[in-house]
Formats: sequence, C-alpha cells, structure tokens
Amino acid sequence: MNVIETEIAGVKIVEPDVRRDERGFFCETYNRERYFKAGITADFVQDNESFSMKGVLRGLHWQAAPFAQAKLVRVIRGKVLDVAVDLRKGSATFGKYIATELSSENARQFFIPRGFAHGYLVLEDNTIFSYKCDNFYNPESERGLKFDDPKIGIDWPVPTTSLILSEKDKKHPSLAEIEPYEEINRV
Repeated sequence: MNVIETEIAGVKIVEPDVRRDERGFFCETYNRERYFKAGITADFVQDNESFSMKGVLRGLHWQAAPFAQAKLVRVIRGKVLDVAVDLRKGSATFGKYIATELSSENARQFFIPRGFAHGYLVLEDNTIFSYKCDNFYNPESERGLKFDDPKIGIDWPVPTTSLILSEKDKKHPSLAEIEPYEEINRV
C-alpha cells in the first residue's frame, strides 16, 4: 500500500494494493499491523455505511471530545469528493481543508484524525460510502460546520444551489461560530 501525507498533519490518503485480472479485483482494505506502521494507529470500534444519489452532500460533521472520532473512509461503489477541515485549537492549519476524490475505481482511502470536520459530496448515483471509526457515535456530542462557509472556501465541483442536503446540514454554524476542537480524555 502507498500512504500519501497531505499538507495537514495527520490527514493521510491511502492507496491499497489492488490486484486486478479478468475476474475483477482483490484488495486488502485494512490490516492493523500495516496501518499502524504507516502511522494510522486508531483503534477502530465501529463501521458505518451510507448509500446516496449524485448531488447529495453529507456534512460537515464531527463529534466533540471526549467522543471525538478518527475515521478511515472509502467508497465501495461510485465516487465522492471527500473533505476534512482542521478544527484543532491552536493548529497552524486551523480552518484549512483537504479534499480528495475517492471512488470504487481508484480504491483510495482517506484517514481523518480526531479534531476534523468531515463531509463528502456524492459525484455518481448509487454510491456506497464506508467508514471505520475509533469511537462510538454519541448523539449529544454531534456537531456540524457550514458546508459553504466562505472563510473555509471549499471548492465544491457543483453549484451549491443544486446540492441535496439534510435539513440539519443546512443549518450548521460557520467556522467563526464553533468552539475549536480540544483533545480531552477519551471515553
């Protein structure tokens, strides 16, 4: 596997080894020992999966400490633009984002540490998105960030007026209105 370090410390793009032949393909999507050696030391405890149509934007979401989650995400079918926004208090890259295209074709994975808002825009119909989390979901700790905050300036590849969002995702606060992430003892 190939691990690509990004401009934001801790955020990584993983390119698994994919073996393709006339039958299809095979790849190892997670191997704790290999990922630990690559610096992805999260102890994953929960897997989630979503199904979405083209134009759906999910996010930007995170959980406040002590229920924060690191995530390892990938696309099983279809394609997304995946985004992580640094919300770590005192970080030199606070408010900056990394975006990468994940698809069933490129088999890439995206590792997002705790302290980041995460979201994705679905670029193909019938997309299945999968993610591993290193902490359990806690509804009281759920937080959101405005997807089109001009201070962040995410370059979504479609007009924001044509995005399909949940009512909750339409109402998230801006970067200036949130409390930055600060690590405390985990649950």
